[in-house]
Amino acid sequence: MLKVGVLGAGHLGKIHLRLLNESEKYELVGFYDPDAINGHKVSAEFGYSYFENINTLIDSVEVVDIVTPTLSHYECAKKAIEKGKHIFIEKPITNTLEEAEDLILLSRKYGVKGQVGHVERFNPAFTAVKDNIQNPMFIETHRLAEFNPRGTDVPVVLDLMIHDIDAILSVVASEVKSITASGVSVISNSPDIANARIEFANGCVANLTASRISLKSMRKSRFFQKDAYISVDFLEKKVEVVKMKDAPEKPGDFDMILQNAEGVKKQIYFENPEVSDNNAILDELETFADAINNNSVPVVTLEQGTNALRVALQIIQSF
Repeated sequence: MLKVGVLGAGHLGKIHLRLLNESEKYELVGFYDPDAINGHKVSAEFGYSYFENINTLIDSVEVVDIVTPTLSHYECAKKAIEKGKHIFIEKPITNTLEEAEDLILLSRKYGVKGQVGHVERFNPAFTAVKDNIQNPMFIETHRLAEFNPRGTDVPVVLDLMIHDIDAILSVVASEVKSITASGVSVISNSPDIANARIEFANGCVANLTASRISLKSMRKSRFFQKDAYISVDFLEKKVEVVKMKDAPEKPGDFDMILQNAEGVKKQIYFENPEVSDNNAILDELETFADAINNNSVPVVTLEQGTNALRVALQIIQSF
């Protein structure tokens, strides 16, 4: 079991603490929170060991789980890496691109592994269909949430849209060619609604919409590619895969056949894979333990987290 410590005991930090405490791959040593009142309260309520000194906690573990506000990600990660500790760091990886790139260099220098908490990569709906997504040429995503003051310290792009940016970058094997975007601040000091159009060098186009002042929640992505349409509902954990193949010479009575203007006939059929239930946060934490123990590449590397941040910041700059 890997000895792990958590930095940050807010809403998400408490979830990480609970899951790490339950995990058979980690030994939870304790946690640090700069708010001593909150730290002692969480310790008293759940029984986790509270460390009043961040360095003492880092020195006591092999893995540091960083679940602090984004503005402090870099300093926390830097402290841990320079002490030779592996880091799991929540998304977005850092506040600036320069900070993220420096963490990559530091991790290489000190020979430690890092993983970024892009949890939607572990969403069972996405993992169920990811292998079906082959060379998509048009992608449309909608990520809508009801207003919650938590997270409004950053633009909606870094709060919500970055999930979809990372997922898209993981399935489109091409460089970003251009980005156009618009954002509107409604209740926060930073944009609450954003729309972005990402064009890739291979011709793929992704249209992303994110809002944190919606009346209802929605987390859907649709992938269009040759002879297939794939829909992923990250919220409901449902998938829909619609494919086409050459129509048989003698279609059955219930076969769905389409014919284009050139007379080519295609048969539509459904191929919906089973979606297994899981705890995505636990999965991402435990696959990081596997990467450390097996000396393998983490599922979401620091480099991938940096690429998602780079695109997110380009979107913000396009407003």
